[in-house]
Amino acid sequence: MSEQSSFYPELMKDIKPATGRLGVLLPGLGAVATTLIAGVHLINKGLAQPYGSLTQMQRMRLGKRTNPRFPFIKEVVPLADLKDLVFGGWDIFPENAYQTACQAGVVPREMLAQVKNPLESIRPWPAVFEQAYVRKLVGTHLKAGPSKKHLADMLIEDIEAFRRTEGLDRAVMIWCGSTEVFLEPAPVHETIEAFEAGLKANAPEISPSMIYAYAAITAGVPFANGSPNLAVDIPALMEYTRMNRVPIAGKDFKTGQTLLKTVVAPGLKARMLGLTGWFSTNILGNRDGEVLEDQGSFRTKEVSKASVLSAILQPDLYPDLYGQLFHKIRIEYYPPRGDAKEGWDNIDIFGWLGQPMQIKINFLCRDSILAAPVALDLALFLDLAQRAGLSGIQEWLSFYFKAPIARPDLKPEHDLFIQHLKLTNTLRILVGEEVLDHSGLDYYESEDAYRTGMGGA
Repeated sequence: MSEQSSFYPELMKDIKPATGRLGVLLPGLGAVATTLIAGVHLINKGLAQPYGSLTQMQRMRLGKRTNPRFPFIKEVVPLADLKDLVFGGWDIFPENAYQTACQAGVVPREMLAQVKNPLESIRPWPAVFEQAYVRKLVGTHLKAGPSKKHLADMLIEDIEAFRRTEGLDRAVMIWCGSTEVFLEPAPVHETIEAFEAGLKANAPEISPSMIYAYAAITAGVPFANGSPNLAVDIPALMEYTRMNRVPIAGKDFKTGQTLLKTVVAPGLKARMLGLTGWFSTNILGNRDGEVLEDQGSFRTKEVSKASVLSAILQPDLYPDLYGQLFHKIRIEYYPPRGDAKEGWDNIDIFGWLGQPMQIKINFLCRDSILAAPVALDLALFLDLAQRAGLSGIQEWLSFYFKAPIARPDLKPEHDLFIQHLKLTNTLRILVGEEVLDHSGLDYYESEDAYRTGMGGA
């Protein structure tokens, strides 16, 4: 019998049960957020299925291949029940969740009509917003205060009031707001002392998303960033999460075109097929498309999307295959398409003897339909992380992001399949199950193992 070296009993956690109500706080009650909320209410009424959600639909293997078990993820770890979720959030426009969902046009009207009452009851709180960071939008439903510290305190008051009025046991925050302009790290981001001084001094380097992240951490609420903005991923807030024992994750939901890149690129690399060019363009007509017309916001998104291929392909290690890769990204705002995003990819590859080939991909996807289950899973997994006593960066949630946050001395992993294994292995570790490595050599090298069916993973 092989050694059981893939157990990590020292990392197993005593996870608190998921009892009581879980508040899901959503900065940005737009298309993604209202699609999530409508979907959860429809699922709870038995009118829809949670397609796209690992926490609700995926099974994972436990044990040896000779004696496997395939429970649902939600049976392996204690996750909050969808019926215990309570939604609230902020937006720069005053319309309730039903009105916004109707305007977004993602969920069919006949489906929305079946959950109209709970959606109408969700009215956004005035948002923290500054047009300098999202130039294409003009907010009308905003908080006002003499300093950014006052605005952060107002957000904290909103969180506490939400907890009281809804009788919440726990809460998480998922940023679903628009992409902010590109920001470089600045001295005000270096320490929590400098950051808090910057809040009081209205430092222009502190964006609204950073204010939300600060408020969440102060209130002990886990935070995930669904946009590519520089937000919680600054040294000051990283330090603050460790001080307050709060888990965080991000950034930029991985949904359409980048999702496919993290599937296709690992396959090309695994077969040692070369790549000379990858041209990507998107057309979309929702608010996200409008915001990304501004070059400042587009630059933030471009950096997030562009990092994926180089991280997967490692051109420094394989210069002959990927050293000359030309990667171009375009996003075009096209109002008639609405939330139905279309991605076109032209991929120029080469194989044996340097002979050229091409791959063409036309992905007609639905932005919010792909993002809603991502937001749901992150809410449930971050809540799990906090109940398990985890804090700081939750790199095992990289599966959901275009630009995953990792420890500063580590390069983030972008390969979707490695990310998925990291996620499921983390769940195995948390509950004391054996980690899978899929080597399997001991099934064949050990005669005793072969006879007794006691091989490896």
